[in-house]
Amino acid sequence: MAKKKSANIKLVLNQLVSDVFEKNDNQLLNYKQVSAKLNLDDLESRETILEILKEGKNSGIYLEPEKGKFKLKELQNFIIGKVDMTADGSAYIVTDDEFEKDVFVSPRRLRNALHGDTVKAYVFAKKSGRKNDGEVIEIIKRAKSDFTGIIKISDRFAFVIADDKKMIHDIFVPLSDIHGAKDGQRVLVTLSDWPESAKNPIGIVKHVLGNQGENNTEMNAILAQYGFPLAFPSQVEKEANAIPEEIHPSELEKRRDFRNILTFTIDPADAKDFDDAISYQVLPNGNYEIGVHIADVSHYVIQGTELDKEAYSRATSVYLVDRVIPMLPERLSNGVCSLRPNEDKLCFAAVFELDKDANIESAWYGRTVIHSDRRFSYEEAQEVIETKQGDYAKEIEKLNELAYILRDRKFKAGAISFESTEVKFQLDEAGKPIGVYVKERKDAHKLIEDYMLLANRKVAEFIAKKVKGEKKLTFVYRVHDSPNMESLNTFANFASRFGYKINTKSDKEIAKSLNHLMADVEGKKEQNILTSLAIRSMAKAIYSTKKTSHYGLAFDYYTHFTSPIRRYPDIMAHRLLQTYLDGGKSADAEFYEVACVHSSAMEKRAAEAERASIKYKQAEYLENNIGTEYKGIISGVTEWGMYVEIEENKCEGMIRLRDISDDFYVLDEKNYCIVGQRKKKKYQLGDEVMIRVKKVDLAKRQIDFSLMV
Repeated sequence: MAKKKSANIKLVLNQLVSDVFEKNDNQLLNYKQVSAKLNLDDLESRETILEILKEGKNSGIYLEPEKGKFKLKELQNFIIGKVDMTADGSAYIVTDDEFEKDVFVSPRRLRNALHGDTVKAYVFAKKSGRKNDGEVIEIIKRAKSDFTGIIKISDRFAFVIADDKKMIHDIFVPLSDIHGAKDGQRVLVTLSDWPESAKNPIGIVKHVLGNQGENNTEMNAILAQYGFPLAFPSQVEKEANAIPEEIHPSELEKRRDFRNILTFTIDPADAKDFDDAISYQVLPNGNYEIGVHIADVSHYVIQGTELDKEAYSRATSVYLVDRVIPMLPERLSNGVCSLRPNEDKLCFAAVFELDKDANIESAWYGRTVIHSDRRFSYEEAQEVIETKQGDYAKEIEKLNELAYILRDRKFKAGAISFESTEVKFQLDEAGKPIGVYVKERKDAHKLIEDYMLLANRKVAEFIAKKVKGEKKLTFVYRVHDSPNMESLNTFANFASRFGYKINTKSDKEIAKSLNHLMADVEGKKEQNILTSLAIRSMAKAIYSTKKTSHYGLAFDYYTHFTSPIRRYPDIMAHRLLQTYLDGGKSADAEFYEVACVHSSAMEKRAAEAERASIKYKQAEYLENNIGTEYKGIISGVTEWGMYVEIEENKCEGMIRLRDISDDFYVLDEKNYCIVGQRKKKKYQLGDEVMIRVKKVDLAKRQIDFSLMV
């Protein structure tokens, strides 16, 4: 019996000894040092540890590079991954390795790691039937150190309750570091320290955002929450202000001159940053020369300057409900670079000769100078299209006719038309929403989009085909993978309940049937739900130097070339294109791939900020409508409730399952519904229901509904 007990102890010690080497980066240790790290100082334990090390050496587990000092032959129990925090304070470490399972870490083993942090974790030996357990041993990189939240101030200290639901710790702030904040205000706080013995991190108020509920406060809080700066650094503004508006005559000599050719812009009525213009002329042979002229931002934003570094860091402009936070200072975005009417402007262009059937007879790429003759709003251009009267009516009619052919050809090739509804708010002078409406996309919008798509596609194709084989030129592409078949089949099953059939036999059939569905659902109550679910079943488009096709557009080659005022990848595309037009060598692929990954991440973050601002305005709008009844459609189901989108104004809120009193309801995830356990009544995604606005929490951007039964 004693022998068996001794063997069991040795078995446990065997694992503990290897854990010591794993946790200490496999440094050389003698048996006494191993014993000390395990807090075992009795003679029997020490001797057993020495025995384990010697036996391990003989069996190839350990090496003995120096007499009496050992190390593991191989390290296998470390992973590097990102922290995915759960509501109870525990977390999973998620790695990029698709074969590596997520590792569970209990709260006491997180070592102050926060959601999204990149960490090194030790993985314990898996015990039978248990999940992978681990312990964070190093925080490699914090996901963020700035948090927005509400400050609570007492006599001796203050603390900030973060808006971020994944930030489960309140942030302690000494009174000396509150920087004028008042109790209950919304602030931006930055983490300054987190002693190992402290339960809460320590922070400093970086910016007082203002009083809760004020429009500026809430919009700035959204920007700060998603990591977008509230102002440009002074050096960046200084560099921007030093750029002259006047174009030097020597610069004009280097460019193709379009100033005497009809050119105009079509943009939203409230736009100030016009980064694309169309030139049009009929050629002597009867063909049409159509130029897509894009603001030449790369001429002004020189690589390596503070202006360039700031643009790279932001990577994109952010469009909130009531404002634009530009990637470039206003001096450039609304001034020097903006293609305003009746001014000479520098551009980068893709110029096409099209025949009457919109076939491309020739294409030219390079730098131009233009003089826009007219600035159209979308509404003005649409009126010209519909009435065939007004400025340049004949030219716009022909451009629209050719755009229709390009569009039709694109869909026949397998492009997918996702026409989801875009919600807009009517705001009063204080920024409060007084109305909600759905923005319509008409021919004027589509016309501009079709010529921008043409330029993006042909620029990408020009670079991709310029050099063949392994020596292909590094470029920034916009890529979109085929859909995940499992996700698509799930969507197809759901769509079939509404009578829509999705053919998943081939990419072309998928696109064809999705387009039929999108056309059929237009204007119907289920349009938004089916469109958003279809989009969710698709892969996400990203930037990459690794050329793959764009599935959603059915293009073999695609880039972003047409919006350099608001997107950094377009600036990179311009720089690379000019380099290759000048006969330069292929750029460093690794450098540009890192920039692509960063740009994709910032684009995603900007979209999340935009959604948060819409959620806030929806909540603010319905705050004045508590008790009002509406017809809605179930837009989402979860284990704790179902989301309903109001048909009239597209505002979305939640009916909590605990508030439905006629039965006990549970989620049936597979069938997108919730089911009553006694009466078996179902509420399914897409069902129409009557709701009453129950409660609005502006701080959390949450809307609660009651179900009218």
